[in-house]
Amino acid sequence: MARKRRRKRKKILEGMTAAASVAVVLGILFVLRQIERHPVLFATGGLVLLVGAALFAGLWHRGRRAEAALRAERDQRIAVTDGMSGHDFEHWVARLLRRSGCADVRVVGGAGDAGADVVALSPAGSRVVVQCKRYDHVNRKVGSKEVQLFTGTAWFVHHAQIALMVTTTRYTKPAAEVAARARITLVDRDLLAEWARSGTAPPAVGLH
Repeated sequence: MARKRRRKRKKILEGMTAAASVAVVLGILFVLRQIERHPVLFATGGLVLLVGAALFAGLWHRGRRAEAALRAERDQRIAVTDGMSGHDFEHWVARLLRRSGCADVRVVGGAGDAGADVVALSPAGSRVVVQCKRYDHVNRKVGSKEVQLFTGTAWFVHHAQIALMVTTTRYTKPAAEVAARARITLVDRDLLAEWARSGTAPPAVGLH
């Protein structure tokens, strides 16, 4: 019985497929016949559709350009980072790197990132590895422990040639001492504000 039901369903599906194919062919023939009978009408309609599509595409691209310009203007203000999530801040830093002439900029932060949030190639072709630290309170400082953890992965796991730690706040004195020994470049709020305002990485960032 089950086999008969399957065969019956198969025949029904085959019949529906054949009917749909016939309907498509008839529909195409009908359209072609109408175009043959009313060429001017269809030509005018096609022209209207093309003009409409072109206008829509132009407006869409103009809107995208305006959105990009507005975002670039906002990105010049360090205060905009205060309302960001950690993920948004990583993308913000990625945009700074692109504005500074870096290539192949990628946001890679997430589970299993081993301390790297953004990677890029500097204008000189060096591999840049960035860890981003966005805190809700500007008085909260990044400590030496965080710098030590990044040091352990930046050079040997991610093979960095330039290792940056970027924060929306500041670093403790022990953190700065560890970073100096480990060749980690620390970018604090003031340096980051200068970078965002100018659009070019300051010499202290070491991208040049």
